[in-house]
Amino acid sequence: MFIQRRSLLAGAAIPSVSMAQAPWPANPVRFITPFAPGGGVDTLVRLYCSKLADLTGQSFVVENRAGAGGTIGTTAIARSPADGTVIGLGSVSSLAISPTMRATLPFDVERDFTYIAGLWQLPNLLIVNKDVPAQTVPELIALIRRNPGQYTFASPGSGTTVHLAGEMFKQAAGLDMVHVPYRGGAAAQLDVQAGRVHMIFDNIPQSLASARTGLARALAVTSRDRSPHAPGIPAMAEFLPGFDITSWGSVMGPAGLPATVVERLSALTLTALASPDLVARLAENGATAWPMTSAELTEFRRASEARLAPVIRASGARIE
Repeated sequence: MFIQRRSLLAGAAIPSVSMAQAPWPANPVRFITPFAPGGGVDTLVRLYCSKLADLTGQSFVVENRAGAGGTIGTTAIARSPADGTVIGLGSVSSLAISPTMRATLPFDVERDFTYIAGLWQLPNLLIVNKDVPAQTVPELIALIRRNPGQYTFASPGSGTTVHLAGEMFKQAAGLDMVHVPYRGGAAAQLDVQAGRVHMIFDNIPQSLASARTGLARALAVTSRDRSPHAPGIPAMAEFLPGFDITSWGSVMGPAGLPATVVERLSALTLTALASPDLVARLAENGATAWPMTSAELTEFRRASEARLAPVIRASGARIE
């Protein structure tokens, strides 16, 4: 009887020990981003991680793992230990474009990740160089139709939303345009300003900056609705109904992440995105806070891949 009673008491003590454990994160967390340091997305990531550090009192260390259109960093997230010590950025390019665009991937978007929360949306903005004789989207469409194959659009590389926005524009308006891929957004923007390429559908901060130089003209945002950061610029959907493509960022981890970590990080992220100071800082960088639960993000990613796949296939773009 004594032994049995002692065993029961020991068993009863286990929950109290578990309850005494500190909530996640108990140690510094690595946050992998599949983009280079110093860019617009890197800035947004660091703003988010700084807010999480404020909320938890723990360090969130940003680790840039750029390359291969986001594949290198995204693969690193998939191969990280599923214990909450490593999380990272999920992007539209890696999670909704690459599965169709790339012949092979070192990860499976359905099986290899835990989707945790939405972070932000970042619309693209169509600008044309100052020598293009079109002041509106309808005028641009008419101009290109009169000159098939003569107009070019730049992008920082195949498989980006910048590239796909151009392809979607071509397909929606029935246009013959030439895609000119660059090895980065800065060079593409400079060539638009210099008149060496006619237009670009780049992320709104970069395109707005070019338009403010007077060397380019802003015509439309690619989101479904007008952007609060440029409310005077029409949405492409006002001319081409149903047109909608944006860059977006989310937080995710490797598959098998404990439910306690997912719930805690999701709640922290929703709290962060309700913070006026973070919302304002995101807005300063052209992004709109995008609170979304784990289940909502999982379904959104799947729907995004399905919606963009026909555009990618019709474009003929393929990365072997």
